[in-house]
Amino acid sequence: MEKLKIGISIGDINGVGLEVILKTLTNPKIAELCTPVVYGSSKVVSYHKNIVDIDFHFQSLRNAERPYEGRVNIVNCWSESVNITLGKPTDLSGKYAIKSLETAVNDLNNGLIDALVTAPINKEAMKLAGFPFPGHTEYLSEKMGGSESLMFMVSEGLRIGLVTNHLPLSEVAEKVTKSAIITKLKIMDESLKKDFGIERPTIAVLGLNPHASDNSTIGQDEEKIIRPAVVESKKKGLMVVGPFAADGFFGSGNYKKFDGILAMYHDQGLIPFKLLSFGKGINYTAGLSGVRTSPDHGTGYDIVGSNAADPSSFRQALFAAIDIARARLDYEEMHANPLSKSRLDNPSEDEVVKNEG
Repeated sequence: MEKLKIGISIGDINGVGLEVILKTLTNPKIAELCTPVVYGSSKVVSYHKNIVDIDFHFQSLRNAERPYEGRVNIVNCWSESVNITLGKPTDLSGKYAIKSLETAVNDLNNGLIDALVTAPINKEAMKLAGFPFPGHTEYLSEKMGGSESLMFMVSEGLRIGLVTNHLPLSEVAEKVTKSAIITKLKIMDESLKKDFGIERPTIAVLGLNPHASDNSTIGQDEEKIIRPAVVESKKKGLMVVGPFAADGFFGSGNYKKFDGILAMYHDQGLIPFKLLSFGKGINYTAGLSGVRTSPDHGTGYDIVGSNAADPSSFRQALFAAIDIARARLDYEEMHANPLSKSRLDNPSEDEVVKNEG
C-alpha cells in the first residue's frame, strides 16, 4: 500500500506549533506510516529544533512535487531570514503562517499531498497580517470547494460539530437558522458515513437556550427553529434526535449514545469536548473536497520556548488525517464500484463454491 503524503502547515512561528510538530515527527515510526511534508522554512525549523533540543533530521525541498519517502520533508515557502519573537503575536508571525497555509492548501487542491494537518494560528497575528478570515475553518471552506463546512471536534467515542464557529455570542442567535442546522446535519451525516465508516449514524442536536427553553418558557428558538430542522432532517432519512438541554445531555452521559452531536455555538460544544478529551481530541473540517485536521489547542504563547508543549493532540491529528484520508478513499472506491458491495452481500453460486473450495 502506497504511503499517503501528509502536509503540515507550521502555524504561528512564535507559538508551540513547530515544537509539537518536531516532537511528533522525531519518532521514526511516523515516516513508516506516511510521508510527512512540512510547509515552512528550514531556517525556522532549525531555530525551533535548537529550542526543543532533539535529534531531528529532514530533507529540504523547493516544492512538494517529489518528496522523499521515509524522511521528513520541509518545503521552503520562503527563503528570507525571519525575526522570531516567541510568545507574541506579530504581523510577521501572521504573514508566514499565511504563506505556509496557502502553499499547503494549493498543493492539497492540486493533489500533491493527500491530507493536511494545520498547526495553531493566532487570530490577532493573522489580523495584523491582513488575513480576512476568522480562522482556519472559514478560510478552508472558501479555498477547498465547499460553500459550507462543519467544524467537527473528534476524539475516540465523541464527535461534536458546530452550527456557528468563531462568532461573538451576541451574534449567535441570529445565525442559528433552520436552514443552517439542516445544512450542518447533512454535512455531519455524510462525513460520519464517508470519513468515519459509520453506515447508519445517529445524531443528537442540542438546544440554544438554557434547558432547551423549558417548553418555550426561556425562548422560542427550540420550537420555532431547531425542532422543525430536526423534523425535516428526519424526513430526509437522517437519524436525528433533539433538541436536548446541553448541560444535562453531557452531565448524564447521554452523549455516549450518539455517533455525532450538533452544538449551536463554539463554547457550547468545545467546553464539554475539551473537558472530556483534552490532549486526545482533534479538530476536523468536514464537508471539504480534501481532508484537514488540527490539534485541539492554540499557540501556547505562555509556554513556548520552555519545551513544555504536549504533542499528544497534534500526534492524534496526524493519525486522524491518515485514517480519514484512507477511509475516504475506501468509501469512494466502494461507491465507484457498487457491484463489489453487492457481490459481498450476495455472492454468486460460483463464488460460494470457489470460496468453500
